[in-house]
Amino acid sequence: MANPSGLTHFDAQGAAHMVDVSDKPVTARSATAEGFVVMTPETLALITSGQAKKGDVLGVARLAGIMGAKQTSSLIPLCHPLPITKVALDLTPDPVRPAIRVEATVKTGGQTGVEMEALTAVTVACLTIYDMVKAVEKSMRIEGIRLLVKEGGKSGRYEAQP
Repeated sequence: MANPSGLTHFDAQGAAHMVDVSDKPVTARSATAEGFVVMTPETLALITSGQAKKGDVLGVARLAGIMGAKQTSSLIPLCHPLPITKVALDLTPDPVRPAIRVEATVKTGGQTGVEMEALTAVTVACLTIYDMVKAVEKSMRIEGIRLLVKEGGKSGRYEAQP
């Protein structure tokens, strides 16, 4: 029996449960999320020049984001393990903000969406950037993590407002 509140991760008694997606069709699904690591111009220059003591900050963060997407069901209790077919991360320096903008796109052919995988990829990549340069600047901020676009499934397309 479904929860009368409409929240799919709770049963009629209010207990948390994993949603049964076995009757859903397998369809192409994708999601894109973004987030920012805001820092001083000096820290941004250190990252973009490749002079960080721990090495290639953006390359390591990209790999960490990919790994994070693949581990989402191990980190978020009610997420289904999914056959991810693509994870792509773009890490773009923004000297005006100053920040690194992290964007992740995740795709699958499955019975449930990949929004959580895209959000996890962004979050893990942002945390990795922070970790790799925290010795230089502890005051960095991770902010603006949000879903930008999701496609596929019963609810169709969602696109965030600018």
